[in-house]
Amino acid sequence: MSNANTNTSNLNPIFHPAAHYASPEDVLKDDELSVPEKRIILSSWASDMFTVESCPALREIPGMGHTIRLADILGALRRLDDEDDDPPRPRGVPMRPRRPWAAVQRRSV
Repeated sequence: MSNANTNTSNLNPIFHPAAHYASPEDVLKDDELSVPEKRIILSSWASDMFTVESCPALREIPGMGHTIRLADILGALRRLDDEDDDPPRPRGVPMRPRRPWAAVQRRSV
């Protein structure tokens, strides 16, 4: 049975454009990438596929000469979420639609 890291580490880094960045911070600072592109790169780095077998808090990206902490990747993803221009989703208790028949039943009692 082979390890995913073994299979991907044999590939040329040119096939892994994300490996051209040295850190999650470098991905965030790249003005040529859109927010969705940054999210794709960071999410792929966070994938279990790149987990260092003996240390699950680290990721080993093909073509990159060092490991990256999962906490740093997740922090960068949170920063992307914070910078997102979409308005925040409403929160709170969902409203239940009134049941018109319930009001009729109460009146007839």
